[in-house]
Amino acid sequence: MTLRLIIVLALIALVVAAHGQSDKDGRMDWWREARFGLFIHWGTYSVLAGEWQGKKNHGEWIRESAQIPIEQYTPIKERFDPTLFDARDWARMAKDAGMKYVVITTKHHEGFALFDSAVSDYDVMATPFRRDVMKELAEACAEEGLRMGWYYSIMDWHHPDYLPRRAWETAHRPAVGADMDRYVEFMHKQVEELLTRYGPIGVMWFDGEWEPTWNHARGQALYDLCRRLQPDVIVNNRVDVGRGGMAGMSGAGFAGDFGTPEQEVPSTGLPGVDWETCMTMNDHWGFCRADLNYKSTGELLRTLCDIASKGGNFLLNVGPTPEGEFPAESVERLKEIGEWMRANGDAIHGTLAGPFESLPWGRCTARGNHLYFHVFDWPKDGKLVVPGLGSEVESARILATDSSLQTRREGPDVVVLLPQDAPHKDVSVVEVVVAGGPVVYTAPKIVAPAPFMVRPMPVRVTVGPGIEARYSLDGTDPTLESPLAGERVVMERPGTLKVRGFHDGRAVTRVVEATITQATPLAPEKTGEVEPGLTVSQWRGEWDTMPAFNKLGPPERTTATGFSIDDIPDMEQVARVYEGYLEVDKDDVYVFVLRSDDGSRLWVGGRLVVDNDGLHSPLEKTGAVALAKGRHAIRVEWFNKTGGLDLDLLVGAAGEDFEPIDAERLTRPRG
Repeated sequence: MTLRLIIVLALIALVVAAHGQSDKDGRMDWWREARFGLFIHWGTYSVLAGEWQGKKNHGEWIRESAQIPIEQYTPIKERFDPTLFDARDWARMAKDAGMKYVVITTKHHEGFALFDSAVSDYDVMATPFRRDVMKELAEACAEEGLRMGWYYSIMDWHHPDYLPRRAWETAHRPAVGADMDRYVEFMHKQVEELLTRYGPIGVMWFDGEWEPTWNHARGQALYDLCRRLQPDVIVNNRVDVGRGGMAGMSGAGFAGDFGTPEQEVPSTGLPGVDWETCMTMNDHWGFCRADLNYKSTGELLRTLCDIASKGGNFLLNVGPTPEGEFPAESVERLKEIGEWMRANGDAIHGTLAGPFESLPWGRCTARGNHLYFHVFDWPKDGKLVVPGLGSEVESARILATDSSLQTRREGPDVVVLLPQDAPHKDVSVVEVVVAGGPVVYTAPKIVAPAPFMVRPMPVRVTVGPGIEARYSLDGTDPTLESPLAGERVVMERPGTLKVRGFHDGRAVTRVVEATITQATPLAPEKTGEVEPGLTVSQWRGEWDTMPAFNKLGPPERTTATGFSIDDIPDMEQVARVYEGYLEVDKDDVYVFVLRSDDGSRLWVGGRLVVDNDGLHSPLEKTGAVALAKGRHAIRVEWFNKTGGLDLDLLVGAAGEDFEPIDAERLTRPRG
């Protein structure tokens, strides 16, 4: 291949990529402008209101969580008759709350369709209600200027061809004769109905993609089908298999236009990536009459501001009642959110992530040279300190009241002078207009492997672009004459490291500091004879947090060469304890990284080093301990309730890379 041909092909690839990005930006513009939408979970599960055989804590997963046989579950459709359903009322409540789009479950995991489907008799037309909910809601949303979005579950507990079956129902509902390809064909037909019968659709929101029968090829084909039927539709990443647990984001190479964090907000945002956090108002997506654990309006408002400040969208859920109404608690919160949005919506709609990594009193969104400060904690002294704002301030005001505010500069910071009382008890917005684009100098960060040391320890220092960091170790604040920090500072002895950022010969950030103390390493164990490997104890049961192992019955016992769970055939409702000795070859601080799904804990030398307990998707936590050369007792506790499973343990001496623990370093008492 000639050099000229290579250059031509490269230019063509760049043009194609640019066109593809331009096409996506055009489709995403309205969604990025919206920032706030309504999620609705409704189906025949709503009829049960969360109750089955005396237990009242179920939700939209009730068929699975209560293990209801299909012959008992299917007839529930005969009780679906929501006579109080009013699509226009739902749409008006969403609009009045400041929402710009609505996403509703056209078909959840139960397999029941809330629309008139020509390819299924398990739909709303087979109920006493006999009205196409999707048609009525699509028309109502169009009248209110809201974009319509469809949720559709790939997973289907009702269709005879969907695989795999639930583990608990295989005995009375065998999979003999089921054909997943035939189910996919059925699913494509229903998706085609949703995208050809109800006008322009803003979002296709898929779910239930995590089971092993779904794969990338099927996900890509479904994505392509949606785009072929409606070229402007936006499709979430759950159409494909790349989503990483509840964190909701996919890597490169998977289909989908935006990520879907669930019940959580990315801690630092995701610059340059489209994402949307979906979240319940209480503890369930579908209606559960007994669930009154609703988040306050203030918490929901602060979550909305947090998400917008990080460049994401907020999809807030309501689970309507069997009668077709929003629960009174949801109605109240939507009304109160709407009141706030009418006064402060400019700080949400059409904004981008703020230029500040963090603010001690709230959040920030931005539009051009307008900065919107969402103040959660109104300063008692009347001084709102904006750290590191280098731009000249042209004006400032309280957004809701249009009251002008005075500002002044104090060193690297801008101070906005506020009245004594906050305009809103939960979130008040201060708008600051700056000359040109906002310039923010981010304070340096000190990242120490641990807050204690045994020998000289490298401490990492990070700074923002255009800033040089200078440090001191003698207790004084760094000046222009202080040494440059570079990428790291080696702490030769315990003390306090102070770092400050400078630009163009002046200090532009506050001073940050970290104190490192001296640690005495834990003495090694006095062990008898040992042999390679770990002792593994295992129990079966259902837990939401780590069980009290000393109160459980006798375990199954085995051995392992490391902290592996690859040998567990059934991933659900299991707990393990790994015990033995870890050998280290020098006195030092050792940092452990424990990753698990669900909960885990690490004990070294009888000390709790990492606590990663609780129900969650794959999650990493770290901890450090000072150890003397020799063998130390190590214990890893782990449990999994349902869903995927994960367990991994890495270790590294302070300042060194993390690595899996070599099997040769793990032993257990002989015999």
